[in-house]
Amino acid sequence: MAAKRVPTMLFGPSLREWAYNMSGFNKYGLMRDDVINETPDVVEALRRLPKHLVDERNFRLIRAAQLDFCKVILPKEEWTKYSEDVRYLAPYIEEVQKERKEREKWEKE
Repeated sequence: MAAKRVPTMLFGPSLREWAYNMSGFNKYGLMRDDVINETPDVVEALRRLPKHLVDERNFRLIRAAQLDFCKVILPKEEWTKYSEDVRYLAPYIEEVQKERKEREKWEKE
């Protein structure tokens, strides 16, 4: 019996886009960094965010909570697209982790 061939397009960027869309948070207008697990490093990174990014994040979170409460999602043209999702929190998390590791190393010595 011959094995069925799986289309190669499933293992590239389109698989990532499919997984992104299946996660569901984009249907509420949220970004990946809006739903990140809040570890102590993430909490510190959120504290360091510029005010305009905090305001944008809070708006998205409040809108998503209201949409969920009303049991509706945004119209498809307002969903966050994979190509438009920006990892706005990543540089701050990396900075906090780097500082934490440096502090741990310093305390160790």
